[in-house]
Amino acid sequence: MNKLSTGRKIFEVLNTIFMICFMVAMIYPMWFILVASFSDNSEVMKAGGSLLWIKGFTTAAYKSVFKLDTIWSGYGNTLFILVVGVFINILLTALGGYFLSRKNVFWGKYIAIAIVFTMYFSGGIIPFYFTVKDLHLDNSLWALILPTAISTYNMIIMRTAFSAIPDSLEESAKLDGAKQISILFRIMFPLAMPTVAVLILYYGVHHWNSWFNAMIFLRDRQKFPLQLILREIVLYSTTSDDMAGAADREAIGETIQYATIVVATAPILLIYPFMQRYFVKGVMIGAVKG
Repeated sequence: MNKLSTGRKIFEVLNTIFMICFMVAMIYPMWFILVASFSDNSEVMKAGGSLLWIKGFTTAAYKSVFKLDTIWSGYGNTLFILVVGVFINILLTALGGYFLSRKNVFWGKYIAIAIVFTMYFSGGIIPFYFTVKDLHLDNSLWALILPTAISTYNMIIMRTAFSAIPDSLEESAKLDGAKQISILFRIMFPLAMPTVAVLILYYGVHHWNSWFNAMIFLRDRQKFPLQLILREIVLYSTTSDDMAGAADREAIGETIQYATIVVATAPILLIYPFMQRYFVKGVMIGAVKG
């Protein structure tokens, strides 16, 4: 085995130190939020952002969070947006990606250019708002699903995955009498499943974290998604009149923000490890062939 040169050793040491510092910088904020959510509010205030371990263990913040009707309605709304939205996203992305991946599409090149154009230029937020309003989608959960039903970037990834599948499979299916819709969902879609899994993760994280469109289009608090509820709690350091009295809110006012963050982010963090095995493979399929 060849010995490492002095310069290489120095590089390895510095690189390791840098990666450890980078890892700590990424992990510590999440660790602090988790620890603070189970700590006594007064201890959190004293720590001033440098809390390493739970101090004064209590679950009062979580109890107060789960007493909130808005938290449960927010969860329900977010799950509806997530399930229905991802289904529509994947369906339309698969249809668009399959269309663009076919080599015999009339004016296919120009259609692809027109679609890619929308990645870089848009009408802006005001035309977007009036379009949604004219379609009578405002103050509806559909306003958070249909206007963003397809991502151009994700569709390009799907197109690339479909393009990597041998043409001979499609030709064999046509000889057996299969139509285009059967070829897409019985042959192409299953073979591109690693990429589909990655796009499900992309779309799912987008829907789970999205709050801006909800802030613009929704007026009924019972329709607010979870992230919009979380935003209100974090920004205004308060919850709602559904909680206990003002004295109790003051006692856990700081920790309840952290508890709400944990409640809002835990599901997506728990799902990711099950999708991880598809992630690298799916991204590489979408990146190698243009």
